[in-house]
Amino acid sequence: MAWRGGYMCLSSKVNKTLAQSCVGVVRQSSTVLKEKKKKIADGPSLQDFISGEVNKDTSWSEYTGKLKREKGDTARLRLPPWLKREIPLGESYSKLKADLRGLNLHTVCEEARCPNIGECWGGNDDNVSTATIMLMGDTCTRGCRFCSVKTARRPPPLDPNEPVNTATAITKWGLNYVVLTSVDRDDISDGGSSHFAETVRELKRQNSSILVECLVPDFGGNQTSVATIAGSGLDVFAHNIETVESLTPRVRDPRARYRQSLSVLEHAKVAENGLLTKSSIMLGLGETDQEVMQTLKDLRSAGVDCVTLGQYMQPTKRHLRVAEYITPEKYQHWEKVGQDLGFLYTASGPLVRSSYRAGELFLKNHLNNRKQHQEQDSKE
Repeated sequence: MAWRGGYMCLSSKVNKTLAQSCVGVVRQSSTVLKEKKKKIADGPSLQDFISGEVNKDTSWSEYTGKLKREKGDTARLRLPPWLKREIPLGESYSKLKADLRGLNLHTVCEEARCPNIGECWGGNDDNVSTATIMLMGDTCTRGCRFCSVKTARRPPPLDPNEPVNTATAITKWGLNYVVLTSVDRDDISDGGSSHFAETVRELKRQNSSILVECLVPDFGGNQTSVATIAGSGLDVFAHNIETVESLTPRVRDPRARYRQSLSVLEHAKVAENGLLTKSSIMLGLGETDQEVMQTLKDLRSAGVDCVTLGQYMQPTKRHLRVAEYITPEKYQHWEKVGQDLGFLYTASGPLVRSSYRAGELFLKNHLNNRKQHQEQDSKE
């Protein structure tokens, strides 16, 4: 606090009282200032925010910004500091974008406006870039209220060259773990499952050692379509439950139902014994802790092995508003809950998304170790 100028005293008594008050205020202000300086020194630096590398263990308990929208609020919540990300830049980012455009491929990173695009496309310390390829075009037949992918009743026809182009691009990048996802294609009899499966098979033909995770639609609950994907040679079958049961009708397209999603995940296990399954939950849409807990239990009962929890972020003004920004400490709580429930892996954090690099690394190591054990058992 800065003090400027002086005070005009009307009497010596008033002057004395005022001076005593000022001394008390100055001492109190000095103590407050020291406390604030200590908090700033102990907290994350500006560089942490610029680099997007705020430590997971950083405590935000002192943050005083508004995190929850009350009933009747019309204003959007301000983005809290732990959700700030760097601007996507760098040679790897530009090269990956050029490769994708050259092969007429799309990514969910761009279409869904993922906040991690700079980190994933820019590469890490080993200069390895990752991207989640979106198959079957960039136009979806559904209109979920949280998703910014464009929609149409009859999108353009499938590109017959897409399976080969996708496999060629991924082989060119030298990736050893790739995530494939897609838009919903309710206009196609099998939901595009055979096209999706052919892409996986082509990838395995070009590079048999590559690990493939498929984040798939629900195919309208069609078990044949689910089995087509499950038996394509993929390594991880992923389908997102997205939100808790009570919010599903408001958040997702009416054709995407909570119990239907659980059934898809359950049937993938039946169709392909030993297949790893994965799902994801968005937080901050107005769900309660009890509902999140029930959703986790439902996923575990459906045999889901891996789960991710992340913050919902409103992609445009036309989409659902954020009801609440969940603190990093709360995400750590859900990570512990996931471990206690028996999930093989739980990734929980404000910027965690379905395709999460740390999770991919864990699954890659797990799958490789399992493969080695299976080879040893077959030799014995």
